[in-house]
Amino acid sequence: MVTTIAPPALPADYVERVYAGVLGKLIGVYLGRPFENWTHQRILAELGHIKYYVHEQLNLPLVVTDDDVAGTFAFVRALEEHGVRPDLSSEDIGKTWLNQVVEGKSIFWWGGRGISTEHTAFLNLKDGIPGPDSGSIATNGTTVAEQIGAQIFIDAWALVAPGKPALAAQLADAAGKVSHDGESVYAAKLWAAMEAEAFLSSDIDHLLDVGLSFIPADSTIARVIAQVRAWVKEDGDDNWLVTRQRIEDNFGYDKFGGTCHVVPNHAIMVLSILTARNDFSRSMEIINTCGWDTDCNAGNVACLMAIIVGLDGLSKDVDWRGPIADRALISTADNGYAVNNAARITLDIANLGRQLAGKPRLPAPKGGAQYHFTLPGSMQGFRLYGEGNSGKIYQAVDGEYGPALAIEADGRVELTTTTGMPKELTTFKSGYQFTNSPLVYTGQTLRAMLRAEAPVDAKFRIYAYDADDEAYPIDSDISLTLDGSTQVLEWKIPAIEGSQPIVEAGLVVTGKGKVWLDSFGWVGQPDLTLIRPKVKEFPPRTATMWDNAWIAAVDVFRAYAEKTVFIAQNNGHGLLSYGTREWTDYRVTVPDLTLKLGSPAGVAIRVQGLRRFYAFVFEEAQGEKVVSLVKQYDEKRTVLASTPFDWAVDTPYEVVLEARGAELKGSVGGAVLSASDDAFDGGALGFVVTTGALAAGSVRVQPA
Repeated sequence: MVTTIAPPALPADYVERVYAGVLGKLIGVYLGRPFENWTHQRILAELGHIKYYVHEQLNLPLVVTDDDVAGTFAFVRALEEHGVRPDLSSEDIGKTWLNQVVEGKSIFWWGGRGISTEHTAFLNLKDGIPGPDSGSIATNGTTVAEQIGAQIFIDAWALVAPGKPALAAQLADAAGKVSHDGESVYAAKLWAAMEAEAFLSSDIDHLLDVGLSFIPADSTIARVIAQVRAWVKEDGDDNWLVTRQRIEDNFGYDKFGGTCHVVPNHAIMVLSILTARNDFSRSMEIINTCGWDTDCNAGNVACLMAIIVGLDGLSKDVDWRGPIADRALISTADNGYAVNNAARITLDIANLGRQLAGKPRLPAPKGGAQYHFTLPGSMQGFRLYGEGNSGKIYQAVDGEYGPALAIEADGRVELTTTTGMPKELTTFKSGYQFTNSPLVYTGQTLRAMLRAEAPVDAKFRIYAYDADDEAYPIDSDISLTLDGSTQVLEWKIPAIEGSQPIVEAGLVVTGKGKVWLDSFGWVGQPDLTLIRPKVKEFPPRTATMWDNAWIAAVDVFRAYAEKTVFIAQNNGHGLLSYGTREWTDYRVTVPDLTLKLGSPAGVAIRVQGLRRFYAFVFEEAQGEKVVSLVKQYDEKRTVLASTPFDWAVDTPYEVVLEARGAELKGSVGGAVLSASDDAFDGGALGFVVTTGALAAGSVRVQPA
């Protein structure tokens, strides 16, 4: 008789605990980011004990691009790309790196081969060395392989494995070995196992013992943990500064090679959780005041502590959530995932965890609205915006259809959420670029469900960038007078000159009384014409908000000769993309696509990263010039259809490429290609180029 063992039941509060963990990660990273790599001594001298956000003291924005956030929430999506299964491999996750990471721009510190561990591993992957060899000591040497990176990216692997430390350790091992090895991977496995077990236990000593059971007893990490535990017992919880000094004296940066070794940072993380007494705020004070890699360390500690204390513990005595308002930035090649929020990330991760546990995905809240406010305390990035606000906003549980965003108006309230690249990121030099496309576009329909206790007026307001990179308001030509019943406000976004990116979207409420915003979002396909805005300078500047709305995985993307798109790739394959995965059935028309040099090159559709898309390309096959409809799926390229076409460089062609359901159709100059394929159901538009250059004067996007 064969006995089938059912997967462990998910905790009843699984989604809320994931939400706490995601918020904890964001809080820790954004708290520690402004003084990353400061010494303990400098922190005390210039900032004192870190008990709250200090970004304003240093004249810095709070929510910024950072590798800890981007890598954590990008690489777990390997489960989406390669199957939601426990035996996900390092090779699979390495493929997600190649699909999600824009070389030299997104996620990592691009410090050079042999200096930056992640940069080194990425180059190995690009050169055809798969994981785990891409990150092994045998390939890269011990010093490079044992830096901190494996540990800083592991939290999401624990969040998909609640109460299953063995699974969390297994996934963290596979993920860590894409770029790291040795002690770095031991630290990652241990911390992931602890976070998974934290869904079941709040006993720090028990969590450490569980984590230690997955790494060698004679490893440096295990020996350091034993020593820190002994010191804490000897010194006492209140004398953590004494223990911190012992760690620096015995395991400080001077004892290890490289730029940011895992061991010193892991040691103070263990100190923090042992002495914080399950107090989230105290853990943040200790880990951040200790110094060194503060954003990485605080992010890991905060995620673990948040899982333990839950959402209530995050707001016990300090408002850690308010300033962030759920906001998150994830700089990858996945256009529509860059401007993000903790609620969206939470549901994505929770659904992966449910699938790993053999459970169905959760129903999309409130009919699939992008902003639904259903998680406790969720703001999903909505904040008061602009001047002249008279009132406040907060999450309320008394909405007619469940939790809602409450608006208390006393005259006028303007509230928006970020949908594109904030301008402040163009001047903030974090070392991590923000690669993104906006979330919402001309031609799509905004939809809001509202209810009010007294008559008030509501209308949509968006902000778009002009040619001078200044955001200006555009108001809907319709409004509602709310009178107590639930009403739906809809507005199709009109054409915007040059189809400039929309950076904020929200509402203006005028009157006196309480309003409930039950949901907010958009539906439909884009309807726009992309034309590069005129710039008066020469040579033309390219660092405009219009340019920044494209993800440019090419060597050159610039304004030149009145062209909207002018790109070049010096060697190999390049991709320029614009749009989101919510673009499903649409048509791209390029009236004057011009190959300048090299092939294959052409127009792409349903782009889902750098190595997943359909494209209509000009190329040569067996010595003959052809046009082809192709599918790129990771490293595999499939020609879906092809026909002879005597194309030439420096000659403009009108190219049309359309996707409708599983049907694909491309045409140029009388040559028409059709194919059927269901690998990608949505994604951005793009331009592909191979060791050459191409240009286009404009790009028309319409519903199919």
